[in-house]
Amino acid sequence: MVTINQLDQEQIAKLTAKGTPPNFAPGDTLKVSVKVVEGNRERVQVFEGVCIARRNAGLHSSFTVRKISYGEGVERVFPLYSPFVANIEVVRHGDVRRAKLYYLRGLTGKAARIAEKVDVYQEADTQIQEQTQPVEKKSKTRAKAKASA
Repeated sequence: MVTINQLDQEQIAKLTAKGTPPNFAPGDTLKVSVKVVEGNRERVQVFEGVCIARRNAGLHSSFTVRKISYGEGVERVFPLYSPFVANIEVVRHGDVRRAKLYYLRGLTGKAARIAEKVDVYQEADTQIQEQTQPVEKKSKTRAKAKASA
C-alpha cells in the first residue's frame, strides 16, 4: 500500500531532478529567480531579500523573503518545490538566533541589518585544503622521479 509520504517523496524526487534547492536558513540573503508569464511571453524575475521564515512540510515546504522596495517592505512566500521558482541563490549567510524573523517588520534602516555568519568550519576546510595541496604536489614529483629512475 502506498502512503501519502511515499507519494510526496516521489513528487519531490521528480521536482528536484533538475537540481536540489540550496541549504539556507532564516537570516540568509537570497536571490530567487521566478518565472513570470505575461500573456504569451515568459520571463525570469529576480526577487532578492532576506529569508525571514522557512516552513518545512515535505512537498508543501515554503519560505518567506522580505525586501525593501522604494521605501516599502515587500514580503513574498515561495513554495520550495514550485516549478515557477527557476533558481535560488544564497548571497550571504546571516547570523540569527530565531527561526522566524517577523520582528524585522517593525525595524527600519540600520536596525534591520543582520550580521553575517562567519563559518568556522568553512575557514578550517580551506586551511586544510591549502596545507594538503603542496603535499600532493611533492608526492607527484616524487612519483615522477621514481618512474624516470
